[in-house]
Amino acid sequence: MSNPDPAPDSAAVHDALIRDQFTRQAGIFASVPELHSAEALALLVDAAHPGPDHTTLDIACGPGSVVVAMAKRARHATGLDATQAMLDQARALAEAEGRKNVTWAEGNVYALPFQEQSFDIVTCRFAFHHFARPLAALAEMVRVCRPGGVVLVSDAVASDDKAKADAFNKMERHRDPSTVEFLTLGALCNLFAAADLPVPAQKFFQVPDEAGTAVARSFPDDAAAVLRLFEEAVPGDGMGLNTRREGNKILFAYPAVILTATKPVKPPAR
Repeated sequence: MSNPDPAPDSAAVHDALIRDQFTRQAGIFASVPELHSAEALALLVDAAHPGPDHTTLDIACGPGSVVVAMAKRARHATGLDATQAMLDQARALAEAEGRKNVTWAEGNVYALPFQEQSFDIVTCRFAFHHFARPLAALAEMVRVCRPGGVVLVSDAVASDDKAKADAFNKMERHRDPSTVEFLTLGALCNLFAAADLPVPAQKFFQVPDEAGTAVARSFPDDAAAVLRLFEEAVPGDGMGLNTRREGNKILFAYPAVILTATKPVKPPAR
């Protein structure tokens, strides 16, 4: 796992890439059914198991679909994102769904603008691969979660085969320049240990996609080069994504996981 703290200049450049990509992607990303359908959202909500007395936080919330889904079962749900265009999408979704028990915040995942132990459930879905400092983000999630509360991270995972993982990450960095690294399952679990969380429960699923569609919803510098990387990955499934050709399309699927852990309740000091 490569996770050095970035230099200030490189961190600012990366933050700008995220804002640029997701400002342009906001409307497109919000309409991807594989990510925002009721079935896709139920996987995460069921894993978090919110109740009517719970408060929830979703960091890097994007267009707010997780927040709104949580708000249907929790007392109150909060979403935080670094991109105003995504928060605009989130507010529109909450209004369309008639959800009043939601709050939106613009902020930094490495310095969440909330007090310690503010939420019963803290989640992050499909964003850790954009984080230059994933452990710092997870530590902030743990900080704002109450003892006995749930910390949940969901993301696509890279293959344990280093060559396939490298090819996957190379493609994704070209497709979406704000991508830092998709981690392996083991690396993600190691983050939980480093953040003083227990071994997380694991729930696996796949997000099906098509190469042309995936490229069209992001803004790569060279779309043709990204499509060539998909072509090169078809023989031998070179990216570990079950990449295959069907007719004139290249199909693949992101292997993904939901990791959930309960924040330990520390015994009182004697």
